[in-house]
Amino acid sequence: MTDNTNLLKHLLANGTIRLKDSELLYHPPPSLPDSFRFEKIEGMLLGLAIGDALGAPSEGKLPAERRERYGNITDYLDGRRGRGMGTDDTQLAFWTLEQLIADRGLVPEHLAQKFCEHHIWGIGSTTRQFIGNYKDRHIPWHEAGLDSLGNGALMRIAPVVVPYLCKPTASLYADAAIDTMITHNSFGNIASCVAFVKMLWLLLGMKSPPEPQWWVDAFCGNAQMLEGSTRYHPKYPRHATYEGPVWQFTRTQCEEALRKGLDTEEACSRWGSGANLFETVPSVLYILARHGHNLEEAITRAVNDTKDNDTVAAVVGAAVGALHGLEAIPDRWIKGLKGVIREGGGGAVFRAIFHAKQVFWLNP
Repeated sequence: MTDNTNLLKHLLANGTIRLKDSELLYHPPPSLPDSFRFEKIEGMLLGLAIGDALGAPSEGKLPAERRERYGNITDYLDGRRGRGMGTDDTQLAFWTLEQLIADRGLVPEHLAQKFCEHHIWGIGSTTRQFIGNYKDRHIPWHEAGLDSLGNGALMRIAPVVVPYLCKPTASLYADAAIDTMITHNSFGNIASCVAFVKMLWLLLGMKSPPEPQWWVDAFCGNAQMLEGSTRYHPKYPRHATYEGPVWQFTRTQCEEALRKGLDTEEACSRWGSGANLFETVPSVLYILARHGHNLEEAITRAVNDTKDNDTVAAVVGAAVGALHGLEAIPDRWIKGLKGVIREGGGGAVFRAIFHAKQVFWLNP
């Protein structure tokens, strides 16, 4: 298995990676309990793909507009590529998993190449610019990423935990940081992705759902150590005067909404629920705080109550899937998922999960 801790130290020392150095990066995650089963990884990965596919046909619509057209969405809708089909969220996440399997860990250069091999459905502007930098202008992978707060790295980051199931080391956090910087090299983005990966790991080890406040504390406490006191501005007009880090905005907004007992649609409308981390991160955490104890309801609320609903639902789906495992996912969602990640042929999502189990769990 690859160990990228020294690579991360090098990137930090020369200022290539936008991340605040912290002891958090060098302490290995706790071992998973003896009761852990791979079904939790299946839940995490399928939760991501299912959330994406449920949201894809109505992506970009405001909740009221979506509700007027579709009602309360609880199953797959017909989309541009058919029912049960995902978007770039599923593609990039499962291409990441495929490359982790091929390399037995994260090799950044290979992952950068992987992102450039096939057509990406609904590609985000940051990933598009990365591909232009890396593939067309031949900029090295560690310099090709953008200083961006788009959510295109957060949506794909979950698979980096898989190589560490049997031997957790601090390289997990190095992998999360380096995976993110390939396309989205900003303090807010890398801190958010590392904090989310650390949260996923803790969820994999849990036997019961945490308290609502835990979701905010677990994420923001770790993101604070890695993002520091950055000076970002949200795009959402209501908060245009805010200047500061993503983690601080997220904590303030989520805690206020929790105190007021807002439902998820009302809360997400306060800060927006688009593709910027100032909107995606608080939306994800608030949905998890309100509904993390119920996998189906958490994913359903993400699909119905947010604007960038495929990505919010993919990230929420990864979290509740890691917590509750495969058995909590409704059969209709599993059976209806096409699992396509490139043109031609279905089921690639399921095959990648099967191969990951062979490589990283049964024969580590």
